[in-house]
Amino acid sequence: MNYRKLGNSGFKVSEIGLGCWQLGADWGQQVAEEQAQEILKTAGTNEISFYDTADVYGNGRSEKILGTFFGGSDQVKIATKFGRGGDVFPDSYSEAALRKAVAASCERLQVDQLDLLQLHCIPEEELRKGSIFDWLRSLKEEGKIANFGASVESEQEGLLCLEQEGITSLQIIFNIFRQKMEEKLLPAAAEKGVGIIVRLPLASGLLTGKFDQSTKFASDDHRNFNRNGEQFNVGETFAGLPFEKGVELAEKLKALCPPEISLTELSLRWILDHPEVSSIIPGASSARHIAANAEASEIEPLSQELKDQISRFYQEEVHEHIRGKY
Repeated sequence: MNYRKLGNSGFKVSEIGLGCWQLGADWGQQVAEEQAQEILKTAGTNEISFYDTADVYGNGRSEKILGTFFGGSDQVKIATKFGRGGDVFPDSYSEAALRKAVAASCERLQVDQLDLLQLHCIPEEELRKGSIFDWLRSLKEEGKIANFGASVESEQEGLLCLEQEGITSLQIIFNIFRQKMEEKLLPAAAEKGVGIIVRLPLASGLLTGKFDQSTKFASDDHRNFNRNGEQFNVGETFAGLPFEKGVELAEKLKALCPPEISLTELSLRWILDHPEVSSIIPGASSARHIAANAEASEIEPLSQELKDQISRFYQEEVHEHIRGKY
């Protein structure tokens, strides 16, 4: 496993991390405590040191699982989020609510200080107001949080956040099927010394190449109930592509894969070949996914010729089909 600096935080993180949304059992088959422990144990075996969660994942369950397993260890870095809870989203944000959430996250994670607190895809209007960043800076000065960042849904939101003094990181949707962020946002973040955390690197599984047109998902899986943005931003599911089109495009993309690597490895390596990226946070519902994802860290960088082919593929085949905030 290789490690990279996380913006201006002063610490390094594994370039392949772990997204812990599903540990909260908000969607899909519930991950039992024993299974969650095995996932985290396997992540440690594969030298993963960076974990991403949120206060609303399972109403705190994901944070509790991480807190119980790691017990405040300084050998890992845990990023959590604030801003999507029903008592504040979409327009009831206050400093008091933020402080209460930070205290609760610290208790669940069994720490005195949060390594990284991210705004959780809050409305652009709130980002423009700027008050919430003042509250974050105060919490940092008081030692309640070590760093702050923002998880965003669009390039415009990311650029707005980069105007804020002291921001450590941006979390974005970025993958072979969703390449827009490399145009302006990645260079702007690098210029500001802000780290990039990538979510949905495999486009909700499309970029594993394992789905076909007949693939079905459980009724409580967001790949079923949010397929067209029925519950939240459609970009968070299949990176905004219609499922059937995504399956078709994944099949075409396989033709570009070198024989020695899988579509999953190609997709993760493509992201890692962007030096602005600090860490990728694919999720995992079972331990067997962990090692396969971690192996991308050891793959040689892709050739420029292949990267150019992937760029043309996106422009000619994918771009016009993307939906949602971008």
